[in-house]
Amino acid sequence: MKTFYFIPLMFLTACSTAPKLALSPQSPPPAADNSAVRYPEVVRAYHVGRYADPNDDLVMHEQHVVYRVEENTRWDLRPASAGGDVVFPAVPSPRDAAFSPLPVNDAVLAEINAQKLATFQIMVQAQTLSSALAQFQAALQQARTNLQETAVLRASVIEMKKRLDALEAAPAQTPPPLPDFPTNEPSDSLSP
Repeated sequence: MKTFYFIPLMFLTACSTAPKLALSPQSPPPAADNSAVRYPEVVRAYHVGRYADPNDDLVMHEQHVVYRVEENTRWDLRPASAGGDVVFPAVPSPRDAAFSPLPVNDAVLAEINAQKLATFQIMVQAQTLSSALAQFQAALQQARTNLQETAVLRASVIEMKKRLDALEAAPAQTPPPLPDFPTNEPSDSLSP
């Protein structure tokens, strides 16, 4: 009898529709984040200009970029947390100080503003000094020109003084009288 119970159950399962198999794409496995396990390597680029090869004087290198590994990869040996699933984040690679932002706080800002003010005042004083220097150079050039003109005038005064002394000494020495020479003028009838 028991078998009779199974027969209707078999018919019921035969009449039912087959379940549709829904296939959904499987999500990719999470990317392996090695930053918690291994530190990345640090590579820096250096721009090198033209230079002669130190090992061979006949070879010259044109400017190019040289890549240098600053830090190799290494294992992160810090212990994981007690849960085991959570790991500490990796220590960021050392940053170049030239590309990191300046620390900003009130003391730093006050010092920067004071330095800007001092720089501005020094630039104003430098402009004032350069204009005063230009005026001084112009006055010096004028003084040189005046000195040259004074030297020329002094030389001419000394020459004139010598000539004047020579002329003053000349009347003391009177020249002999000139003899009377006959002239072509008609004689005056009234003359003796």
